[in-house]
Amino acid sequence: MGNVMRVADLPTPALVVNTPAITRNLDTMSAALPGARLRPHVKAHKCTALAREQATRGHVGFTCATPRELLGLADAGLTENLLLANESVADARLRAMADCGANVTVAVDSEATIDAAARNGINNVLIDVNVGIPRCGIPADEAGALADVARARGLTVLGTMGYEGHAVLVPDRAERTTLTDTSMATLERAHAAVGGNILSGGGTGTYDVNTTATEIQAGSYALMDTAYAKLGIPFELALAVVATVIHTNAKWSVADCGLKALGMDHGDPTIDDATVIFCSDEHVTFAPNTPVRVGDRVLVWPAHIDPTVAYHDAMHLADGPGVDASVIDRWAVDLRGWDPPT
Repeated sequence: MGNVMRVADLPTPALVVNTPAITRNLDTMSAALPGARLRPHVKAHKCTALAREQATRGHVGFTCATPRELLGLADAGLTENLLLANESVADARLRAMADCGANVTVAVDSEATIDAAARNGINNVLIDVNVGIPRCGIPADEAGALADVARARGLTVLGTMGYEGHAVLVPDRAERTTLTDTSMATLERAHAAVGGNILSGGGTGTYDVNTTATEIQAGSYALMDTAYAKLGIPFELALAVVATVIHTNAKWSVADCGLKALGMDHGDPTIDDATVIFCSDEHVTFAPNTPVRVGDRVLVWPAHIDPTVAYHDAMHLADGPGVDASVIDRWAVDLRGWDPPT
């Protein structure tokens, strides 16, 4: 870490992780969903060092959104059980995953994705089922026929996958549970026709209400964000962006943390003891309740962890909360991007 000793000494904007808080989050989840009941989704943190922390707690199977994530985990020796929970027809990437030495499964939802997997040496697949979110996934009533196509092409169909993404951020727990139950009933109907032992789904917002899936693909729980914090689930905000105040006047202040350092699709970030007015490319404009000075550091709490982390090269681990905490480690965000380093 060179001469950097405190969070306030970091060049800004920079990701900061409250180490005691993330430790509690990891431990809470490992108690709630031990072993194979959780398949952590690394898209939320894109960091092999954090994945190793999850593995030491018994979560040795991982969910990936990109081939880059999967290949990076394999290169780091985390090879036991890797799922690409996304469709791909990229021959070079599929072949690289087939040859990476890991136990690899990929999601398929069409004959085209099945053909791509088969011709590039992928052996194991899950049939991706649309359970309510308008994204990938085959209709439930067509899943059995697609599984037959996959088996005819020599693939092993391990089961089904369906993500209730439209439910995970619903604030009301009863409504969230109802939406999840409806989605999982759809997945169960598809699974009855597909076969296999795996029903994969779920996320941080439904980790405790989705009792149907055999494995939950939660990821954000480790670092958390303000959108998930509204649900009242037992995980703490553990990641912030530290920023430097670069302008003040009688009405507002500005820090050097804007759209290029924050995921904004779930809304504005928050700053303690302040009201965020808006964000622009390189700036967050806010009204502090207590006056700040140019050069002061503030912690900016993102509403969406996943894209926020992907904007940065590293996370800086602190020994506690606040800008005066000591920086004790640095974790590379080494799974960001799309293609492996050459």
